Amino acid sequence: MDASPPKSVLARGLSLLNAFGPSDIDLTLTELAARSGLPKPTVHRLLGELVGWGALERTGHGYRLGMRLFVLGQRVPRPRGLREAALPYLEDLYEASHENIHLAVLDGIDTLFLEKVSGRRSMPIISRVGGRLPAYCTAMGKLFLAFGAPERLRLVLGAGLARHTPHTITMPGLLQRDLARTLERGYGINREESEVGVSAVAAPVFDHRRRVIAAISITGHANRLDLDRLAPAVRTSALSLSRELSHATANGTLVLSSHEIPAPPSA
Repeated sequence: MDASPPKSVLARGLSLLNAFGPSDIDLTLTELAARSGLPKPTVHRLLGELVGWGALERTGHGYRLGMRLFVLGQRVPRPRGLREAALPYLEDLYEASHENIHLAVLDGIDTLFLEKVSGRRSMPIISRVGGRLPAYCTAMGKLFLAFGAPERLRLVLGAGLARHTPHTITMPGLLQRDLARTLERGYGINREESEVGVSAVAAPVFDHRRRVIAAISITGHANRLDLDRLAPAVRTSALSLSRELSHATANGTLVLSSHEIPAPPSA
């Protein structure tokens, strides 16, 4: 329970929506009250309004997020523009590798997955569209940290480096050295750091001002993925997407803003 529950009606309603975690299908009134820190009568009243608007739906076990939120999310311009532009490149990478292909952006100190292309030959992994993982333990997240301002890394270190697997880098000095190598080679690598048995290689996507606005990755079984061999293919796709986005942005047909990270002159 939060120490100080939100006071405004809007903030309280949003706290109920935010109570749903990545693995939650539905939640009961009691669970929503506990997670939001709101009294049950208040939660019951707000749930009725959220259901009426379509943000939530009633189920046999409680409440789940409604389709109205999905429709609303599709109207957000930046992710939609990125996803639409990136999808052909993601599909090409999938056809070449038959592994999991991701498009992600930085959200706070997390890697936020905007798109995922996979198939029956791809290794099942925990990532999903709309899901997030700490930036320091993903190949794409390391790019945002390596190419980003020192303040971003300080925020990550200040939040703590939790161990997700035996291979997660939890020592600040080791992470800083890993990020230096990431910047030097121009692509990020994750060797079973966020999920046991899963590795990834990622490349940065730049805008017309040479700012890192997204990343593309190939993710699969650690024992069969040759990360350094796949790196050129991921970098080629990311650079091609960068050129397309730069052209579209320069012509005013696509607007990309927020969370961009200026790339160093040597990048």
